[in-house]
Amino acid sequence: MARNLRRLRHDKQLTQEELADRAGISARYIGAIERAAVSASVTILGQIAVALGIEPADLLRSEKEE
Repeated sequence: MARNLRRLRHDKQLTQEELADRAGISARYIGAIERAAVSASVTILGQIAVALGIEPADLLRSEKEE
């Protein structure tokens, strides 16, 4: 999820702060998820997906599935 989140965020040309604001969570938490320092709950996963305008499953797909 960490790689996908970073890639998708960059694809949308968003900073961690912008994504965090759209998702209603802290930028530190976004950074921690991207570094794989923490795991996101299903609720947070959903909030991030909505903020990015994608399906939650897009954050979980392996590189082989893309």
